[in-house]
Amino acid sequence: MTSDTLQDKQRKLDALARKIVDDKVTPELAEQATQLVFGDGNPNAEVVFIGEAPGKNEDLQGKPFVGASGKFLDEMLEMIGLQRSDIYITNIVKYRPPNNRDPLPAEKKVFLPYLQSQLEVIQPKVVVTLGRHSMNCFLPDLQISKVHGEPKRIKIQYHGAGSMGHGESGSDDSLGLVILPLFHPAAALYNPLQRQTLIDDFATIPLIIKKLTK
Repeated sequence: MTSDTLQDKQRKLDALARKIVDDKVTPELAEQATQLVFGDGNPNAEVVFIGEAPGKNEDLQGKPFVGASGKFLDEMLEMIGLQRSDIYITNIVKYRPPNNRDPLPAEKKVFLPYLQSQLEVIQPKVVVTLGRHSMNCFLPDLQISKVHGEPKRIKIQYHGAGSMGHGESGSDDSLGLVILPLFHPAAALYNPLQRQTLIDDFATIPLIIKKLTK
């Protein structure tokens, strides 16, 4: 990966962030938020983490996962020999919902094309979904309590939320992804059993990457 290619990817991501603002996506959310929280990290990352929506700290700093959940995430990254600069992290919804409520189905749907475009630019080997909202964007029929830690291979069609889902294996206009559904760090912070489950699931990430690069 040359520096020119890396810069090109970053330019495309920056343009996509501007497009969200220009397109006035979810104006009600945008109006009450401090700023857009688009994403952060390595534009050429092998692993992309996707959460649900920014919280208070993220809204203030303009970066995803910078609160207590983010600290826990950093600790788990360190456990598998990675740091923030190695990965890319974002959310489905790019503005903080009021009072940290769950993102609404309509909000997730309108942001999906932009999330998909992020993935098209980065071309990661693995997409780690954090929490059920994130997982259900890619694997709508599954329950996180049953499939957490189990990698799933899917294809998404380029261009648009309506076409996200399972595509034809021979299609040239689709992006192949390996989805690894994990519990959200926030849910595991104060639940010792779920915390250990998340740590154990997290430990499979390097093994999955190694398998995919063979």
